Amino acid sequence: MLAESRVVRAEEYQTVLVQRTLRSGQSVYYPGNVVVLGDVNPGAQVAATGDVIVIGALRGTVHAGAGGNEKAMVIAFRFEPTQLRIAGHISRPPEGMVSAGQPEVARIKEGVVTIDPFLTAGERQTSSLRIPKSPDDDHEEES
Repeated sequence: MLAESRVVRAEEYQTVLVQRTLRSGQSVYYPGNVVVLGDVNPGAQVAATGDVIVIGALRGTVHAGAGGNEKAMVIAFRFEPTQLRIAGHISRPPEGMVSAGQPEVARIKEGVVTIDPFLTAGERQTSSLRIPKSPDDDHEEES
């Protein structure tokens, strides 16, 4: 069985850094990844052929994987988008949805846009490791 492969174009590796908050009516399109150091307010739009990372609140419209890249993802510190698109998949948050209060990541899983807590590398390692509280805890499970 062959592993899934995909041709990655050079522009998908390029990243633009936007060092300001995007206000209503402002938009950014980039053939690569976009990192916003600020908020994306309602009425603002960000579109990228790669990933979109918002180091702030995402309240506007975002489109990651605009060239059809279903591996693209959207990460935001506060996730409240008006509209979220990844490749050809469109999602809107339910009315009255409250942000989780922690960074989240949106990506396509099994053909559906899903939003999960974004775990840092340290949190991912800690959640997969089992650390005994005392040496006796280790012995209890062995017997």
